[in-house]
Amino acid sequence: MRYQYYICDVFTDTRFGGNQLAVLPSADGLTTDQMQQITREFNFAESSFVLPPSAGHTRRVRIFTPATEMPFAGHPNVGTAFTLATTGAFGEIGESTTVTFEEKAGVVPIRIERRGERLFCELTAPEKLSIGKKVSAQLVAAAVSLTPNDFVTDTHPPQVASVGLPFIMVQLEDRAALKRARINTGAFDALAAEGMTPDVHMYVRLPRKDAEGFDIHARMFAPLDGVPEDPATGSANCALAAMLTHYDRERSGTFRYRISQGVEIGRPAVLEARVEKREGTIVSAHIGGGSVLVSEGWIEVG
Repeated sequence: MRYQYYICDVFTDTRFGGNQLAVLPSADGLTTDQMQQITREFNFAESSFVLPPSAGHTRRVRIFTPATEMPFAGHPNVGTAFTLATTGAFGEIGESTTVTFEEKAGVVPIRIERRGERLFCELTAPEKLSIGKKVSAQLVAAAVSLTPNDFVTDTHPPQVASVGLPFIMVQLEDRAALKRARINTGAFDALAAEGMTPDVHMYVRLPRKDAEGFDIHARMFAPLDGVPEDPATGSANCALAAMLTHYDRERSGTFRYRISQGVEIGRPAVLEARVEKREGTIVSAHIGGGSVLVSEGWIEVG
């Protein structure tokens, strides 16, 4: 059988930037094994497969990396909503509309907003912020070919955080350390052997916005999930924004972060995070950005 697909770049307004995504807008009839094979064929960080809803929401969406199925991910949600909206699956988009995707991690609302001639899509994380185990600085440093002296621990030590997908969050001293980071596969295996999520999200938080208006520069390594380095990780940056807001002394408000990722691998991305905090509690976490269509076609299956 033939299935239509679209390829878009997510968290960018420029083709060949941001994070690549293959979207199959009508994936009904595909088996799990076939979805995994198709994802390996595209060999992007993730591909998404759109199915009829099973619980009355807008669509059901399954997300795969080349190695495994994911319960939730950021750029596949943003890119899938953008692709379906752009190709007319949601009808006429006025100033804004909200769609809801059913996923393994839960229900994911996505607001689609028209900004001039472009569409901006922002998801709401399917889970509340959870802050997990502290992780050995030596173990994490070895995994990313740095030393513990490159880490900043004033706000938090290397620590797991999640809003639907867990990551080890590591604050680095400066962008020079961020640029030096490299994957050490054996040390990632050691992380996994300790029962830790083997996905490491590194970031540099600036004391004030830089010339490009960024608050944070980030990189994410997930080699054991088949993603050596992700150009733009919505789920990780959403969790990071929620975690930083959790540790902020302000008890209530709307917290916004403009995040740069993908620069070191030639696919610059811009992610806009928003966190709502009330009386010291994180109420919701959001991540959004622009996308552009790159190509479309048909893939033969079976």
